[in-house]
Amino acid sequence: MNINFTLIAQAIAFAVLIWFTVKFVWPPLLSAIEKRQKEIADGLAAAQEGKSALEVAAKKSETTLNEAKQKASEIIGQAEKRAAQIIDEAKAAAKAEGDRIIAGAKAEIDQEVNRAKEGLRAQVSTLAVAGAEKILRKEIDAKTHSEMLTKLAAEL
Repeated sequence: MNINFTLIAQAIAFAVLIWFTVKFVWPPLLSAIEKRQKEIADGLAAAQEGKSALEVAAKKSETTLNEAKQKASEIIGQAEKRAAQIIDEAKAAAKAEGDRIIAGAKAEIDQEVNRAKEGLRAQVSTLAVAGAEKILRKEIDAKTHSEMLTKLAAEL
């Protein structure tokens, strides 16, 4: 056997192996590698997109939370104002009711005073008639002298 022939045969066999590998083995391997690279790139892009979406959602939730806190404080402020307004209205109503009761009591007192004055006038006129009767030692007729007694009672 010749060494040159062996080297050439091995070189040809190697060339056929390379050609076969390039023609039939290498394309499926490259497509599998490219497919895997694309999947990895898509996964990384999706992860990055998810991360940015998470940041946006966190900012949005923080904004919403701040708005909710602000609305809550506004509602509390309005409730406090309404409570103060209700208290003021109740105070005003109580004062008006108290003034009405006081006015009614004053009117009733005035009526009682007038009744007492009329009663005293009647008693004074009776006492005056009795005193005058005793002084004059004669009986004064109340019916005949009623005009004079009315004037006397009015003066008292």
